[in-house]
Amino acid sequence: IMKNTLLTKDKTIVRKLKEWILALKVEQKLTKDEILSIYLNGNPYGGSIYGVEEASVSFFGIHAKDVDLAQSAYIAAIPKAPSFYSPYGKNKEKLDERKNLVLSKMKELGMITQEQFDQAKNEVVVFKPQEKTGMKAPHFVFYIRDYLEQKYGVDMVESGGLKVTTTLDWNIQQKAEEAALASALKNSKEYNATNQSVVVLDPHTGQILSMVGSRDYFDKEIDGNFNVALGHRQPGSSFKPFVYATAFEKGYTPDSVLFDVPIEFNPSCAADRSEERSNPKCYGPDDFDGKFKGPINLRYALAESRNVPAVSLLYLTTIKDSLKTAKDMGINSLTNPDQYGLTLVLGGGEVSLLDMTSAYGVFANEGVRVQPTGILQVEDNTGTILESYSQQEQQVLPKNVALMISDILSDNNARADTFGLNSPLVIPGRDVAVKTGTTNNNKDAWMIGYSPSMVVGVWSGNNDNTAMKKGSIISGSTFNSVMSYALKNKPVESFEEYQNPENYESYPLALRGYWQGGKSYVFDTFSGLLATNDTPKEARVEKIVPEVHSILYWIDRENPTITKLIPGPSNDGQYKNWEYAVQKWWANNQGYQGANILYGGIPSSYDTTHTDSNKPIVTAELLNGSLPYNSSDTLHLKVSISLRYTLKKIDILVNGSLITVNTNNLTDIPIKLSDIDNIGPDNEIQIIATDSVYNKGSTSIHFITESN
Repeated sequence: IMKNTLLTKDKTIVRKLKEWILALKVEQKLTKDEILSIYLNGNPYGGSIYGVEEASVSFFGIHAKDVDLAQSAYIAAIPKAPSFYSPYGKNKEKLDERKNLVLSKMKELGMITQEQFDQAKNEVVVFKPQEKTGMKAPHFVFYIRDYLEQKYGVDMVESGGLKVTTTLDWNIQQKAEEAALASALKNSKEYNATNQSVVVLDPHTGQILSMVGSRDYFDKEIDGNFNVALGHRQPGSSFKPFVYATAFEKGYTPDSVLFDVPIEFNPSCAADRSEERSNPKCYGPDDFDGKFKGPINLRYALAESRNVPAVSLLYLTTIKDSLKTAKDMGINSLTNPDQYGLTLVLGGGEVSLLDMTSAYGVFANEGVRVQPTGILQVEDNTGTILESYSQQEQQVLPKNVALMISDILSDNNARADTFGLNSPLVIPGRDVAVKTGTTNNNKDAWMIGYSPSMVVGVWSGNNDNTAMKKGSIISGSTFNSVMSYALKNKPVESFEEYQNPENYESYPLALRGYWQGGKSYVFDTFSGLLATNDTPKEARVEKIVPEVHSILYWIDRENPTITKLIPGPSNDGQYKNWEYAVQKWWANNQGYQGANILYGGIPSSYDTTHTDSNKPIVTAELLNGSLPYNSSDTLHLKVSISLRYTLKKIDILVNGSLITVNTNNLTDIPIKLSDIDNIGPDNEIQIIATDSVYNKGSTSIHFITESN
């Protein structure tokens, strides 16, 4: 205490020498008891509690001279890290361990007997309920304090005169606290869900704008001082986007199709799932609605949170790679791939709300990871800046992959079968991507969502892990109200559209959305004949020869974008059970189409509509000659078109830029050069005519300009 008061905070040899000199002078001036008295009366115990007397009264309601052995051991244990070892914090078990360590040292030194040790170790010490104070955002305050103690030490935090500027947005914090309290009280009565936690982040900066660790920090009945935002809970289906992102990075797309059918995922168990009740090692997940939807693309599988496609996708992407994606995005608690099975995608691991909210921020930030932080600046008592916010970015996910996830999670139509069109997931007038998660027996209810500039995570449940009567939707009212409030003064933003890969047409059919077979033909929609290279994309349609199999029949999971040279039964351990389930479904659903299926013979003739002889013939001339023009002149263009089919449209481009002109009178089309930005010395006008069957014909003419 005295060295921090009398000396600077510099960690130098000179300062260390001064500490030794100060210690010698103190020992010369004061007795051991006096030094101990100063220490005991100045020890920090968290918040505004200093000294053993105040600690005894605050924690146990008695004077320090009246505490028993177990209580005194707690008082001795806390000062090493008052925030970390707070009896009202999230590390009560660690405090118990340290209390027992104190007792063990006392026994080793002969200060207490074995009997006293056993009695104190086993004594159940009851701490007084924490008194309410004027502290704002207490969970966030202790989160920051714990960070500072870890980095600068307890002495510096308690008596170093630190000035800390945090990232907290008090308006958003107040809204989140009010929403969490109101929602948790309502949920407690209706759904046996007594608690709620909220985290709000800026995905571009990683700055924590709000942290609500429980509905009420001072509510002892629900263990309200425990910060659920930092605790580890199972995330349910809110973990699925990390697996889907891994799949998209490997070449799958929102159009890719898997089968939502009753699959047994343990290859050693019967494919018909008949062993599941008698053998706990068998695993065949169902869904909340007890239904299976057959072939389903990944857009709807994720938006509706279907379980069988998600488990299948985790197998296809591998647990190891999906965990790496989650870790890269900020999930720090899932460290051992061998610890988890295929249930991981349904929330089989444990994560924190802060990590999950931050990781979803990577999707919002187009694949860029920014470490979450609650601190903008820390100064010492001399005004020296010890640390200040510095944004550290890392592209951990391809931008296009992040855009795919955002496109799906913001697709209200795709999730309508599960949530309806007017659910709490919808923020009117805003592009918001949302995912829910519910664990087994409704023990945890998650809702995490984001706009391009805001991320909100909400958890509902009970701190003692008892089951609720409902799942993730009970987090909806808080999510909706907090997100709406946080976006109130933000500009309206939209997610950028994702792009399919350039070689997308070469991908296996299942990855492009066709589940019916392995061979396809492209037809011209006008002639009904096989398409050629001249058939425009607007007139092309792909039709499939029906031959239904599981995806493992057509692809190798190590190289999913490449169709097997010889499709057929696979040596993959999952193939037998997947194929059984698909064939059983197909036997009962052969009338089910869902896409273009080719029945009957394959035409032997090719497209006769889109040929060179059928393309429009376009000619053009400038009515006012080809002499040099000034950039302020108006050109007069005459166009003639000869065509077999009806004219659909005419496009006119100057130097590659489409311009707006009146083409109703083709004999005189005026072009004002002053309206065109990219006029240079040498210029090109291109005229493109498109007919009713999408044949195109074009011509171009050049003109030059001189400076005025």
